[in-house]
Amino acid sequence: MQLSGLPLIGRERERAVLARAVAGLSAHHPAVVTLTGAAGFGQDALLRWAAGLAEDRGLRVLRAQGTPGETDLAYGAVNQLVGPAADTTPEGPAGPSPGLAELLRTARDRPTLLTVADVQWLDPHSLRWLQALVRRLPGAPVAVLAGASGPAHLVDPGAPGPLPVTRLVLRPLDSAEVAAAVALVCGGPGQERFTAAAADATAGHPAVLHDALRRFTDAGHQPVDAQVPRLRAITAAVTADHATRALRGLPAPAVAALRALAVCGDLLDFPLVCTLLDPRPEHEAGLRETLEATGLTAPGTGAALRLPGPEVRARVLEEMPAGERADLYARAAELAHRAAVDDAAIAALLLAARPVGAPWAVHALRRACADALRAADHGRAIACLTRALEEPLDREQRARLSLELASLEVVEAPEAGDRRFARILRSPGPELAGARMRAADLALARGGNDVVRRALADALPVARDGERDALTALFWLAEMGRHDDTDLLLHEVPALPGHPASPAQSGVRAWELALRGEDLLTTRALARGAFADRGDEGALLLPRLVACRALCLTDDLDEAAQRLDVLLAEVRRGPARAAAALVLTARGELSLRRGRSDLAERDVAAAERALPQGHWHPLYAPYARAVRILVALESGDRERAQSLAALPDPDASWNSMAGAHLLFARGLVAIADGRPVEAVDLLLAAGRRLLRLQYDNPALVPWRSMAARACHALGHHQEAQRLSHDELALARRWGAPSAVGWAELGVGRAVREERTARLREAVRLLRATPATMAYTGALIELVTAELDAGRRQIAAPLVAELTRLTAAHPGSRPATRARALAQRLGRPPSFTGHDRPAAWAALSEAERRTATLAGLGHGNRDIADTLSVTTRTVELRLSGAYRKLRISGRAELRALVRSMEGYDTDVA
Repeated sequence: MQLSGLPLIGRERERAVLARAVAGLSAHHPAVVTLTGAAGFGQDALLRWAAGLAEDRGLRVLRAQGTPGETDLAYGAVNQLVGPAADTTPEGPAGPSPGLAELLRTARDRPTLLTVADVQWLDPHSLRWLQALVRRLPGAPVAVLAGASGPAHLVDPGAPGPLPVTRLVLRPLDSAEVAAAVALVCGGPGQERFTAAAADATAGHPAVLHDALRRFTDAGHQPVDAQVPRLRAITAAVTADHATRALRGLPAPAVAALRALAVCGDLLDFPLVCTLLDPRPEHEAGLRETLEATGLTAPGTGAALRLPGPEVRARVLEEMPAGERADLYARAAELAHRAAVDDAAIAALLLAARPVGAPWAVHALRRACADALRAADHGRAIACLTRALEEPLDREQRARLSLELASLEVVEAPEAGDRRFARILRSPGPELAGARMRAADLALARGGNDVVRRALADALPVARDGERDALTALFWLAEMGRHDDTDLLLHEVPALPGHPASPAQSGVRAWELALRGEDLLTTRALARGAFADRGDEGALLLPRLVACRALCLTDDLDEAAQRLDVLLAEVRRGPARAAAALVLTARGELSLRRGRSDLAERDVAAAERALPQGHWHPLYAPYARAVRILVALESGDRERAQSLAALPDPDASWNSMAGAHLLFARGLVAIADGRPVEAVDLLLAAGRRLLRLQYDNPALVPWRSMAARACHALGHHQEAQRLSHDELALARRWGAPSAVGWAELGVGRAVREERTARLREAVRLLRATPATMAYTGALIELVTAELDAGRRQIAAPLVAELTRLTAAHPGSRPATRARALAQRLGRPPSFTGHDRPAAWAALSEAERRTATLAGLGHGNRDIADTLSVTTRTVELRLSGAYRKLRISGRAELRALVRSMEGYDTDVA
């Protein structure tokens, strides 16, 4: 295989011109041909081919080649052509054109071909010598073939001369020529995508294509589509190698310009890039031609000149001293800032630059960080903030940026984030009080390790007034979620007062009382006090979050939901991903309590996006997984619930409140799967953990009633009654109607006598509460009991109510149970009746859900809240449904929906 012939692929026209020039010498016809193009486009190969053709015809061939190292050597190329015998010094006796007369004289006897490669590197004396030769060519059997990279010329293209000059500009190889090259080098044709990739990666550059294909073939690869990634990698390396060779011998101004282009050529026009050079070149056009002649550059947008890829840029910069490179990036960033380049590009320059010491740099890096966060590129956001901290900053600015960075590091480097939080906590000075409180708040929202807790304890003795109150509240809040008898920090921190005035301590104290199930009214008042606005202390996240959770346990679910919405809006304004995930999870749990499994699904999915499952702190991960399990169960996705329950526990969860949540959720999965023995073990284990922490409130985790249910299924009726009555006593002590109602439901499930009476009492209590999930569960149990007793007339309105509650979520577990009970009553299950009009099938899923809710008596605003849409959307969907169903309004829709459900329209 003749690899040396590769650069001549696609050069048929050029070879024909050169062949005519060589053939004309035999008839004493002179010729001048120039070959120009980017370096590596085949100029030298064509000159060698023409020289070989002339030698085969018996013609004399003289060769010369310009080099970067000889641009200052007078008559360097002339010496190669006529030899050192002639005196070629500028002041020699031979005059300004040494050896020229002798060359012309001897050519009369033997026609001569001169090939001069790399004319762009000729010294001025050699160039003038060749120009003098061209002027004397008429009548002389001499042909001059000159090759150059870039627009180098033997004579002025615009000036008339004694002999026409044939100028050939070499172009990149087209797709067909690349395919021919692939077949030649690889020993066979390449597949279509492979050949297209070769053309794209090399941009039709013959020398790069040749070397890349040779390396590819030498490695034993075949030109098939599956090898495209390997071909691209090899081509990138070859391109970089060509760049390294092209840099050798370049004059210093050209090297400096290439380095500047490597840094910012993609961003700035070439004249602006030249302002980075010291000294600035006088002839920018000439410098541009020199750079284009290297074959390393390509035209960009407008007047820009750029390097082709990251590998080439890296090679151009790699031999530059680190300090000079960092300085070049800094000057380029400042120039880009003045040129109003976008923040992301300026930040990219600053990431490799020395500190510039100007405010605009920090602003640009922070804006680039925000853009990266919006694009979910957290690694780049962290890099921008890390670089911003290298700039000169005052203490408050540095603390604020460190807080943002530590909050971002929760996924990429959580331990580094904890150490950063700890450093802020130990930073002295009253001006950093707000930063210290915020650091403790965000660190504990992530979970906080011993480094953070120790730093928090160290900060307390020197804290003042409101800061001390806030840090004390946060410390004890962190302790509430764990139990460690060996902790040596507890005696150093003062206990919370019984009736604190501090907003942060009010929220934490409310949560403490709620966990213990003590004094509901005081708990509610303290929880509301957590939202009193008292500066930085009142803006802390965790005390307000646990205050919201306390309000959930006091049955103030609507208020808690509004407060959580506010908290979520706050945390989403910053980079606190762990905090956002925690708030979303709490809101998901609240939505479950309200019977809104759709909203709960939305929130737990958003929490997973904010902080993927594997990045939760071990103290919070079990709680988050428990909520996801409960959402999956309530939504009817038992397979998802089982897979989540089967995941291994985090190491630190065994003795924490969050661990109890997870055990409880696993117990419910076991009950749903018909494994009561395992369920009892899991639920009692959850109870032991909570009892160890002294958290007795059944409104938090009703483990006793659920364990009683499993015991009842096993026939352990005495134990079931003991557990259910214990829960009822604790619920009555707490006093929240939903907790009492749920406990009554537990008793009704466990007792043999008075079962129906207990269930009716549970329904009565729960009907007046916002705990829709518990109310739905109680209705299901009561309908089952009434049907078991044969009281169908009493069960009918209860089934109607149950269907109304579950109609919006037909795939949920309660909806499935409701349909089964409707079938027992002798009525068709939801949306499966044979009396459904054919037009109902024409409704979209959204229209069907909206029409069902409207037909069951919900107003437009309630429907909008249920489906998380606007009231205008509800109106449009109903209008579409009326049109498709050919009905006039809500009255007919109500009759239609009720008839499909098997209900008389008078049943309310």
